Amino acid sequence: MMLSTRRTLLAAALGLAAAGALAHGPTRQKVTETVTIDAPAAAVWAKIRNFDALKDWHPAVARSPADKGNEEGSVRQLELKNGGKLTETLEAWDDAKMRYSYRAKDGGALPVTNYTSTISVKADGNKAVVEWRGAFYRGYPNNDPPPDQNDEAAVAAITGVYQSGLANLKKIVEGK
Repeated sequence: MMLSTRRTLLAAALGLAAAGALAHGPTRQKVTETVTIDAPAAAVWAKIRNFDALKDWHPAVARSPADKGNEEGSVRQLELKNGGKLTETLEAWDDAKMRYSYRAKDGGALPVTNYTSTISVKADGNKAVVEWRGAFYRGYPNNDPPPDQNDEAAVAAITGVYQSGLANLKKIVEGK
């Protein structure tokens, strides 16, 4: 094969690879937020441990009933104070390890899809460290998403949910 033909084929292959890379769609985003609370881990866990308790400590949540409590497969119907709604399913709940994980296929009021999250409490001496982490895709699955459905909007929304919830949890538990 002539050198110019090889170069042409190589250039074409590289061009196709680059085009494929640009057309692959959204990538999974991740957010992790933590807060240290001046209270024993068991006391903090007692406040958040129930899958239906989100309304008791998250400032944006008006109602959070869960049809099967802390049983895996329980479905939580969130009603937000701004009128938004979100349906989440409990995937794992571990009282001894003070953590639970849940999933929302559709982001509902949030600009995300395929959202999974875990919230956990760990002791740090006489204090508790609460970690809330999640992974998700942006709300618009195709290329060229509108600004309110892009990766940045998805990350900002989940970060805001976690930060406001953890800040309010700290305030409630510490009584400040």
